[in-house]
Amino acid sequence: MGLEGYITVEGGRVWYDRVSSENHNKTPLLVLHGGPGSAHLGMRPLETLADEREVIFYDQLGCGHSDRPTDKSLWTTERYVEELATLRKELNLSDVHILGHSWGTMLLCDYLLTKPTGVRSAIFSSPCLSAPRWVEDANRYREDLPAEIQTVLTRCEENGTTDSEEYEKAAEVYMKRHVCRVEVPKEAREARKWAFGEEVYQTMWGPSEFHATGVLKTYDRTNRLHEIKERSLFVCGEYDEASPDSTNYYHSLVAGSEFRVMTGCSHSPLREDPDAYLALIRAFLNRMDA
Repeated sequence: MGLEGYITVEGGRVWYDRVSSENHNKTPLLVLHGGPGSAHLGMRPLETLADEREVIFYDQLGCGHSDRPTDKSLWTTERYVEELATLRKELNLSDVHILGHSWGTMLLCDYLLTKPTGVRSAIFSSPCLSAPRWVEDANRYREDLPAEIQTVLTRCEENGTTDSEEYEKAAEVYMKRHVCRVEVPKEAREARKWAFGEEVYQTMWGPSEFHATGVLKTYDRTNRLHEIKERSLFVCGEYDEASPDSTNYYHSLVAGSEFRVMTGCSHSPLREDPDAYLALIRAFLNRMDA
């Protein structure tokens, strides 16, 4: 833990944590977690980088340590972009690197499209920059699942019973292939369950990673990625639900960007191969500072 606090944004208070060491002297890294609503816990291993630079985590409104209002009109990308801008201003992050993971890449993309100043680089980790393309990839992945699992998923989605235990267990088969391929300790699972903003996720995305029914289901910024001028890295896992083909496509639309695939990983490289992932991020940030 570092220096914790709260800032006020539209809808309530947002919690942040600034982690650094005595020796940090490089441009700070601001971390945008996934979800929507997943909170910062899964991104915590990035604090390893605080030996060189300040690393700032925060829980977006509606999850984790931040306030959890029940006004569903707050759950929009536009409001989260404003929240991010407010956070940077209040924390005096005039120069900063920004890493977004999963939904955090949507937030990062839309924030960059507002043309903010002082963003030294952008890291799109397991990106979702086209929800329709994400669902197309998911549908291809689903075709490789056991037939009985596919049947349960389809039946529950058609019958509106995606909140059932049957659907949850079937979805877990997909999750173990494409979201996290290693066992997560019970304590970590319980902490992340507590931190999860269920209403935010359901409202913005839907009942599962591969069944988009929320406000983000039509999200697609592929026609605007060419507007991003910040030096960028696109990274995903070999088995990622953010597929290598899609991630490479997004990379091809951002001039001068870099692209890497984490061998053996899916959507959780920070847990599946933390040493390799952290080494990749560290090296990229140091090149951008140089």
